[in-house]
Amino acid sequence: MSYNVNEKGYYGEFGGAYIPEMLYPNVEELRQNYLKITADPEFQAEFDLLLKDYVGRPTPLYFAERLSKKYNTKIYLKREDLCHTGAHKVNNTIGQILLAKRLGKKRIIAETGAGQHGVATATVCALMGLECIVYMGEIDIKRQAPNVARMKMLGAEVRPALSGSKTLKDATNEAIRDWINNPIDTYYIIGSVVGPHPYPDMVARFQSVISKEIKTQLLEKEGRENPDYVIACVGGGSNAAGAYYHFLDNPDVNLIAVEAAGLGVDSGESAATSVLGKIGIIHGSKTLLMQTPDGQITEPYSISAGLDYPGVGPMHAHLFASGRAKFIAITDEQAMNWGLQLSKMEGIIPAIESAHAFAVLDEMKFQPDDVVVLNLSGRGDKDLNTYIDYFKL
Repeated sequence: MSYNVNEKGYYGEFGGAYIPEMLYPNVEELRQNYLKITADPEFQAEFDLLLKDYVGRPTPLYFAERLSKKYNTKIYLKREDLCHTGAHKVNNTIGQILLAKRLGKKRIIAETGAGQHGVATATVCALMGLECIVYMGEIDIKRQAPNVARMKMLGAEVRPALSGSKTLKDATNEAIRDWINNPIDTYYIIGSVVGPHPYPDMVARFQSVISKEIKTQLLEKEGRENPDYVIACVGGGSNAAGAYYHFLDNPDVNLIAVEAAGLGVDSGESAATSVLGKIGIIHGSKTLLMQTPDGQITEPYSISAGLDYPGVGPMHAHLFASGRAKFIAITDEQAMNWGLQLSKMEGIIPAIESAHAFAVLDEMKFQPDDVVVLNLSGRGDKDLNTYIDYFKL
């Protein structure tokens, strides 16, 4: 079984491009050109150089000594929190901005939940001198104020999404509306492995630098390329897609996807798509989606803005349905406690999204000689207010 996308844009039964007619030319232009452009040696060279000199790659693969001792196994942290802008998101925005330039686009739009993708998009637009508009839910604008300020400093216009739950899903809706209205000069940088084909595949390819580096770094540290476990949090799922990418076809590498259970999977306040989702269509692709019996999208909930999404990327829907990845749902409380624990045990304050992944250490039993790689997808600066409120710091 293949875990990569097929030529029609599907992962198993998930994926595709379910789009309004108005968007067909944009998406088709992208589909016909993305592989050709990104395979061009000149593109590759520019992409690699920016990742190295601007983003600061390769990011370290850090052996977490105290965590390893506590859980009696070998735990490595892939330090995506050390990327420029503070998360993995910039790997993808660098790739897509180079693509947009080659397609002759002058105006860039994006959606953001936690604000990290918005910051990463605003950053590359500033780098390339392009106009940038970021759509963000009104609620997320309040809870991620530092990132909103960063986007504005970088020259982006932040437009609030005032409909629905006023979070990531609604910001995405607004961005798609904008794209329909401005099809010629506008390029939409999607921040996760969601949306119509070719976005899920394209974003996964740009993020695959994560697993590529893990292989090289593990060879150096452990004398073998493949870990026993790769653990990553999943909202839409781009950091997980990047961390899994080069291990997808190797059944010896266990893939663990960590979702936000919110206040509990059965609480009605959750974002655990694998448990609560049924097949549906959201933002242009067929995937697992939280919905009511008559097909209305259910409002997701998580304390972390980046996991507060009612669906999951089609690649992850396929990994779940096929059993290739194991999905585990972690509550707000577990994640928040881990944010504090990691800070105190390793001197690293993680993004709340990433903190969800660490909670798996309490849910699973590892062998002493297992090599466990946790993708630390972002740093916690953006979440300090949430941490302060939660723990009364």
